[in-house]
Amino acid sequence: MQPFTTVIGAAIPLMRANVDTDVIIRIERLTEQPPDALGHYAFEALRYRSDGSEDPGCILNDPVFRGAPVLLAGRNFGCGSSREGAVVALKGMGVRCVIAPSYGDIFYNNCFQNGLLPVALPPEKIEALAAQCAHGAPVRVDLEALRIIAPDGSAIPFELASMRREGLLHGLDDIGLTLKDDEIIRAWQAKDRERRGWAWIVEGR
Repeated sequence: MQPFTTVIGAAIPLMRANVDTDVIIRIERLTEQPPDALGHYAFEALRYRSDGSEDPGCILNDPVFRGAPVLLAGRNFGCGSSREGAVVALKGMGVRCVIAPSYGDIFYNNCFQNGLLPVALPPEKIEALAAQCAHGAPVRVDLEALRIIAPDGSAIPFELASMRREGLLHGLDDIGLTLKDDEIIRAWQAKDRERRGWAWIVEGR
């Protein structure tokens, strides 16, 4: 998984509430397309017309925001079904960080398994940030310092659970974080085999 330390770039002000995972990526795309092709279909109901051409009125198609690494959103972003492909699709279109007041729980957890940083901020802070970013002015998201630097230079701190932060900084999902303690796990297993040998499967029996 690609580590996340600092990301600098435009922030797409998609200030909609309750954007669900079906809006982010339609379910049939997950069965029709390989993961590395999902970015093209992210937000397709918003980005494309019925004939498949891009809708120039959609902010996601604005050249200023094409490939932008940050997405600003409304409350309850990523609600709906538990498709991990929603996170994969966002990353496929270039997004590395989403900033919203709140998230669907499963979507939020899936972000950390795929190297995408979900930041939670109060609505008024996101709206102020969106106003500054409306024409493509870059923001800086610094996970090490746990702060966002707005276009005007002001710093906006944010919080993140320490284990979540560690995983993103080192490019580790939950399994990877667990395996960092491989020596401790093996030492415990060896002791437990001595203490409770009956509980362990012995090869050849």
